[in-house]
Amino acid sequence: MLVIMKKMRNSLLLLAVLYGTVSFGQLPNAIEIAPKMYPGWNLGNTLEGGGTDNVYTNNGGLGAEKAWQGTTTTQEIIDFVAAKGFKSVRIPAAWVMGHIIDADELTVDPVWMARVKEIVDYCINDGLYVLLNDHWDGGWIQGTFKKDVTEPTVQANCEKMKRLWTQIAEAFKDYDEHLLFAGLNEPEAETEAQIKVLMTYEQAFIDAVRATGGNNASRTLVVQGPNTSIELSSQYVDMSKFVDTASKALMIEVHYYSPPQFTGVWEGPNGDEPFYFWGAANHVPSGTYKKYNCTWGEEAYVREQMQMMKEAFVDKGYPVILGEYGANWREFSNSSIQKKHDASIRLFHKTINEEAVKRGIIPYVWDINNPNRYGTGGIMCIIDRSKPAVFDQNSLDGIMEGTAAATWGGPTASIRHTVSTTSQSAGQYYTLTGLRVAADTKGLLITGGKKIIIK
Repeated sequence: MLVIMKKMRNSLLLLAVLYGTVSFGQLPNAIEIAPKMYPGWNLGNTLEGGGTDNVYTNNGGLGAEKAWQGTTTTQEIIDFVAAKGFKSVRIPAAWVMGHIIDADELTVDPVWMARVKEIVDYCINDGLYVLLNDHWDGGWIQGTFKKDVTEPTVQANCEKMKRLWTQIAEAFKDYDEHLLFAGLNEPEAETEAQIKVLMTYEQAFIDAVRATGGNNASRTLVVQGPNTSIELSSQYVDMSKFVDTASKALMIEVHYYSPPQFTGVWEGPNGDEPFYFWGAANHVPSGTYKKYNCTWGEEAYVREQMQMMKEAFVDKGYPVILGEYGANWREFSNSSIQKKHDASIRLFHKTINEEAVKRGIIPYVWDINNPNRYGTGGIMCIIDRSKPAVFDQNSLDGIMEGTAAATWGGPTASIRHTVSTTSQSAGQYYTLTGLRVAADTKGLLITGGKKIIIK
């Protein structure tokens, strides 16, 4: 009988392979996967490369991958990223900008789709989580908020959004919870009216993905706050307003580049001096370089910003994606000044990761694969993919130190946020993540507001 059963099982497996059937089920939700996703890394300036002249054309082609950096992505590169301790990869991608074979139907080039899938698979092969988005993409939708938010335009963009994401979702519908979708990148919405339109576009994204079924019915989806601003998101975004047929399957994304005088390449946003030294312990006390000490945006500011997101979203059961952050690593001829700056870079990355993770926020460092600091201009490049090798050890060390120093502070870390006190009636049992289970389930459970152990 055992032999017969094994033969039947093997026959069923063979039939599944022959006919291409896929078994779909309820994927682990956003709250369950979030603690497994940090720290994150960006495959920056790669699949989102190209020019705005290519919008609604197929002129980008496979060459777009090297339009903004010079290295073809390989399994070896992703292996290296995983070996350095990263747990997830954010893949910024262009679709409308250079990869459309039919502008009227907004049909994505299947050759480009196959290449994106190939790179996603590199990550999945290493057990990494993947966040795949529609990046700036020539501004086809992200740059429209200040131009035209009239009803006809909004409805037309919603239809385009649905056509685009239906194709992407169909291509990946059999992938498990290790793949997440993000509808946009940095939508240029600032006013209340613009933010209302943004929510409409993101609802169209959610609807399109869910409608494809399969694992997409419960896949975790990420919506972007206005301008990916912490302040605007905390003030104007109510995640409960989204209509989602999946349960606990949404996250929100913001970005962090403060203070810009320290993180950016320019001499300051208003022509003022740049900041080279971040954190009081790294300030230069006197002399020529004293004027380059940060005067705002240091440790306390980071804590305030992360706490703002925790209270607005994490405490309400929505994990947060810090989709981009980083600071330009600069080059100085003065060795003592270089050490101060290196320590600043390391502390910045440590602080971001520690304070984010402690509050249920998943940080993804921005990395553009350009190992040239351009003197005091600086660059955000941690990994030189051409070798591959570590280019900026200071940033990498800071990331891993911050991650190691933090205990996950997301919804799973607090019973108060995962189990409603109104639903803990007699006879009902829950896991620490708020999942209702049978009374005879073994392990640490919650019933009647109390923790019990069933052996």
